[in-house]
Amino acid sequence: MIRRLFWTAEALLYAAFLTLDLLNVGAGWSKGLKYASILLCFAFARAEAADWDGRLVGTALGFTLAADWFLLVLDRWYLAGVCAFCVVQVLYLARIHRLLGGGLRGTLLLRGLLVLGAEGALVALGLWEPLTAVSTLYFIQLAVNALESLRLGCRYAGFALGLWLFIGCDLCVGLRNLSAFLPGAGQGGLFAFARVGMWLFYLPSQVLIASSVRKEG
Repeated sequence: MIRRLFWTAEALLYAAFLTLDLLNVGAGWSKGLKYASILLCFAFARAEAADWDGRLVGTALGFTLAADWFLLVLDRWYLAGVCAFCVVQVLYLARIHRLLGGGLRGTLLLRGLLVLGAEGALVALGLWEPLTAVSTLYFIQLAVNALESLRLGCRYAGFALGLWLFIGCDLCVGLRNLSAFLPGAGQGGLFAFARVGMWLFYLPSQVLIASSVRKEG
């Protein structure tokens, strides 16, 4: 019953802010509805949590809420927001490997090598700066988490799909930021889609992740 109410409420919020975004009106209302939808994900996960797994997801969604406070509501202190998202991915890494019952040495080595390579490329291209560096670290952790979540099986298929939708959101964020450097690019095509696509992917990802919490443990 609670789950159905949660999904219904999220569907209504989703429809409301997507309508505002598509019509390009009510930016303040849209922002409020979006933040409320993430707050609801956090509240649901915390209410449903009955074991370490649920509490871990609830904590991760708490950091997601903090990240969105900086990135969405305040629309500043972006470095703090991306750092909060890094914590989210560390917690999902812990969840995935605790569920798999495997060690962390291999995945940490892989992640470390990917981060070193990516950060080195940023330096070589003259693009390295704190926000770019932390964003790169975050995205690598998300991408590897999404790949590793596929090993969790059908029971956690919703969680895995949530992580892949999370990637879809971040790709839209990247396109949206890239459009700032390309005059006129934001008027159509993929760049125009990215404006709405960010939350088109993002809220379903968070709802699926929150819904992966199982009250029975």
